[in-house]
Amino acid sequence: MHELLPIALITILAVISPGADFALVTRNSFAYGRQMGLWTALGIAVGVQIHVLYTMVGVGMLIATQPTALSVLKIVGAVYLIYIGCLTFRGTPIPSTHDAQSPNIPSSFQAFKMGLLTNALNPKTTLFVVSTYSQVVEPGTSLWLQFAYGLFMSFAHWLWFTWVTLFFSSPDLRSRMLRHKIHIDRGIGFILTALGVGLAFSSTSH
Repeated sequence: MHELLPIALITILAVISPGADFALVTRNSFAYGRQMGLWTALGIAVGVQIHVLYTMVGVGMLIATQPTALSVLKIVGAVYLIYIGCLTFRGTPIPSTHDAQSPNIPSSFQAFKMGLLTNALNPKTTLFVVSTYSQVVEPGTSLWLQFAYGLFMSFAHWLWFTWVTLFFSSPDLRSRMLRHKIHIDRGIGFILTALGVGLAFSSTSH
C-alpha cells in the first residue's frame, strides 16, 4: 500500500494537466449540457481503465518500448483528435433546450464514446500508466492491488472531469459561453487539431 501516495500524486498532477480530455469535456459540457459532459467524463475514466488493464498483462510495456507500435497508436490518436477538432471548429447551431431529440445534440452513447476514444487512443496516457506501474508498483505487488490502483486512476479522472463538467455546464456560465459559441468552438477546435498534429509529429522517444 506504500505505493498509493506516489501513485496518487502522479495521477493528480497528470489528470489536471490541460489536454485533449479537458478540451473535449469543456466543449461537450457548455455546448450540449451537463448530461453530455458527464457521459464524456465517464468515457474518459473507462478509457484510463483500458490502459491499466493492458499494462497489467504486459501489453502496455510492449507498446511503450516498440517504436512501430507506439507510432501506429500515435497516428490513430492524432487522426481522431484532428477529426474531432475539425468538427468542433466548424461548429454547430446552438441546440434547442426544448428539443432533446435535436440532431445537433449527440446521444449519451456518442458522448461516452468520444471520451473513451479520446483517452484510449492517447499514447501519452499509455506512457503515463506504463511509467507509473513500472516505476512505482513493485514486482511483488498483488494483482488485486494493482487493479485497485488502476481503479483509483480511473476514479481520479472521473472525479476531476465531473467537476469540470459541473463548472462549465452551470446555467449562468453556459448561457454566457453559448452567446460566443462560434468563437469558443473555433478556439477549442483549433486546440484539439493542434494537439492532434503535435501528437502525429512528436518523437516516439521517451
